[in-house]
Amino acid sequence: MDESKRVGSSFAIVDLFAGPGGLAEGFSSVTATDGSHPFRIALSVEKDVAAHSTLLLRSFLRQFRSGFPDEYYAFLNGNTTEPNWGALYPEKWQAATREALLLELGTPETERLLDSVLDDLRKTHGGNTILIGGPPCQAYSVVGRSRNRGVAGYIAGDDPRHFLYKEYIRILAQLRPAAFVMENVKGILSSSVEGARIFEHVLDDLRSADGHESYRLLALAPRRGWESGTFPTHPAPSDFLIHSEDFALPQARHRVIIIGIRRDIFDTLPEDARLASLLKPRQTTTNVEDVLDGMPKLRSGLSGKDDSPRAWISAIEQAVDTLLLSRTRLQPEHETLFRKRACQCADTSLTASTWPRQAMHPVGIGSRCPGDLRSWLLDPRLNALVNNETRAHMPSDLARYLFAAIHAEVTGGSPKAADFPKSLAPQHRNWTSGKFVDRFRVQLRGQPSTTVTSHIAKDGHYFIHPDPEQCRSLTVREAARLQTFPDNYF
Repeated sequence: MDESKRVGSSFAIVDLFAGPGGLAEGFSSVTATDGSHPFRIALSVEKDVAAHSTLLLRSFLRQFRSGFPDEYYAFLNGNTTEPNWGALYPEKWQAATREALLLELGTPETERLLDSVLDDLRKTHGGNTILIGGPPCQAYSVVGRSRNRGVAGYIAGDDPRHFLYKEYIRILAQLRPAAFVMENVKGILSSSVEGARIFEHVLDDLRSADGHESYRLLALAPRRGWESGTFPTHPAPSDFLIHSEDFALPQARHRVIIIGIRRDIFDTLPEDARLASLLKPRQTTTNVEDVLDGMPKLRSGLSGKDDSPRAWISAIEQAVDTLLLSRTRLQPEHETLFRKRACQCADTSLTASTWPRQAMHPVGIGSRCPGDLRSWLLDPRLNALVNNETRAHMPSDLARYLFAAIHAEVTGGSPKAADFPKSLAPQHRNWTSGKFVDRFRVQLRGQPSTTVTSHIAKDGHYFIHPDPEQCRSLTVREAARLQTFPDNYF
């Protein structure tokens, strides 16, 4: 393709470290004023088998340009089991398997395979490509670094996760896309190896991926902001940090997002086009209840052999008795409200025990949910919610969940370790160490949620539902809504 046509109407997207495909979902959903879709996902790469299964299904569904097939909605609405998509739509399924690859980036085998695919993309699309994604973040995150310090013999310079971004740079240099998006945790801003700040090296490598100053880097929400009237040509490292809650998203997810535009393209952009790229903060926030309200009430499960309603009532009554016999550290006015609410939970346990652990109906949403987010999450062809099943918890954890949810309700804040009565203290070595003081964390109704992690199955304590009567952690579907995955994203 003639390089003079590089700023065309259609761009092929290459998605690295794709996970279940959230970033690609955003790109593929963009609709131009003429109704066309300017971004097409050409290649996605992910090494995790479960995430890749999700990615592959979504890649398949995108092949249906005029809407997902009837069989998919019959499956989501609970009318059928999941079909064999490859047998039902062989050509579209094969196209998806060519697009979504199960590969580990950074290995020689993957490099040889990708080089061939990337060369074909350049021949087909020329400069009309965009690279997106972000390398794994465990080595950069604050929690990850804390854990690494506890590993005997750990040497940061030998951790390959520090340098997986080099593979991103290598592919960036080979593909020479019109633009790229690189995302990572905010810990990368302070991460260092042998005294050298990682982030400064990352920025230098991105700027010069295809020669000296070959890309201009953009910060979407710089500290000076859109109101300054001048495009920031030299953003500071902190300018690349995006606070999702500032833009009416229901999750306080803080991520570093770097946008790069190839310099020959950037230099032709007028000032007003550059300014238009900056994000304008919303005046209001979107909170947990704005997306969770309208979803069915579910009771928590009980781990062990007996998960009957009768056993659940007994566990809740025992939990309430534990709370009422414990000495809390609440202020007197909060103590009164706390005890009253605990008694209410005991009184309503009979009704709550009839709530299911898995429910697909109703499909509602909070009345205050912004219209654009509401239309993004809901699908008029859905009359059911998938992935909406509660986890089983130990009775001792039910007491902690009940305490935490009631504490949050009456005080407006999730309790820290020091707020828990001694009778509810878990057998954790670091419970009183001052580390991980919010091990039991309620997602507060009146605030955006905290960052929802990919390993929520292991960290359910961090994602306690705000309704104490349900006494549980979030379901996968509730977590997906907070992360703004549409309800039709299986």
